Amino acid sequence: MKLKSILSSALVTMMLLASFSVKAADEVKGLFVVVTTPDPQTQMMAMVLSTQTLKKGKTVQVLLCSAGGDLALKNTQEVILEPQKKSPQMLLKNLMKEGVVVQVCPLYLPNKGAALTDVVEGVTQADPALIADVLLQPDVNLFAF
Repeated sequence: MKLKSILSSALVTMMLLASFSVKAADEVKGLFVVVTTPDPQTQMMAMVLSTQTLKKGKTVQVLLCSAGGDLALKNTQEVILEPQKKSPQMLLKNLMKEGVVVQVCPLYLPNKGAALTDVVEGVTQADPALIADVLLQPDVNLFAF
């Protein structure tokens, strides 16, 4: 009986702690999405979740680094995925049309041998100090893909 009481107390404590650490949806202002993966399916999921978040009235900001930065290149090869028959780049461009800020990491272009003129219109280079300011906001959730 004592073990059952201890386990019950532990369970209640864990549930209380979990409820304090999880933000309610109405407490969240938006998402900061970092894409580094070269995998088109993972890139697509990042864009799908970003799109759904935007549709729910929350803000979205996207940072493309490493292989994720290739999404912003004008000449990158697009991979069309099922079931939407769209590419991650198509969804990224739609997000930008909706006002989402999309940036590439400051290390991406010089280490890729590319310039800002090589990325699609509207994509800018991130300022680390400004990115840190966004990440420190308590009402912004970070998603990394």
